[in-house]
Amino acid sequence: MNLIFMGPPGAGKGTQARRIAEKYAIPQLSTGDMLRAAVKAGTPVGLQAKAAMESGGLVTDAIVVGIIGDRIAEADCANGFILDGFPRTVAQAEALDGMLRERNLHIDHVIDITADDEALVARITGRRTCGKCGEGYHIQFKKPASPEACDHCGGALVTRADDTEETVRNRLSVYHAQTAPVLNFYRGKGGIETVDGMQEMNTVFGALCAIIG
Repeated sequence: MNLIFMGPPGAGKGTQARRIAEKYAIPQLSTGDMLRAAVKAGTPVGLQAKAAMESGGLVTDAIVVGIIGDRIAEADCANGFILDGFPRTVAQAEALDGMLRERNLHIDHVIDITADDEALVARITGRRTCGKCGEGYHIQFKKPASPEACDHCGGALVTRADDTEETVRNRLSVYHAQTAPVLNFYRGKGGIETVDGMQEMNTVFGALCAIIG
C-alpha cells in the first residue's frame, strides 16, 4: 500500500500519516522530519536545508529526491509506505514517478488534506515544542499547565524558527504557487481523493481509513 498525503503546511498530514502508519503497519516517510534531523545533527545536507526551511522556502530537488530514493530502497518499505508532503513540485513528482517505475512500484492513493489558510496561520504559530524531550503543545488546542514549561519533563517550551507568522504565510504562498500544481499532475494520472483537514482529528482519520480500505 503506497500512499501520498498532500496538503498545505499545518493541515495535519504528519499527524494523520503517523496514525495510518501504525494502523496499516507501513512506514511514514516525512521529508520534513528527516531534514530537521539532519539540521539538528549539523550534517552537510542539514546545513543546506536549514537556510531554506527558516526562510520558508523549499530545499533543492536533489536533496529531497536523494533522501526519498534511499529511503524507499530500505527493507521496511517492502510492503508499502506513506509519503508525507512529498512530492512538493511537479519536477519532484516526475522524478518520483520515474523512480517508482524503475522499481516496478506505483502509488495506490494520492490524498489531498485541505485546510483554510487563515486557520492554518493560527494553528502553526501557536505550536510549541519542549526543547528537552520534544513533546508538542499548542497555546490554544493543547495547552501545557505552565505556558513556558513541559508538563512531562519541565523543559523549556520553544517556538520553531519556521513557525513565525511571516514565515508561515511565506510557506503557504510557496505551497500554492509551487506545490498545488502537483495535484493537477496526479489528477492527470487517475485522480485524487480529498479530505477536509479542518474537521476534528478522529473524523479526518476515519475519512482516510475509508479511502484506504
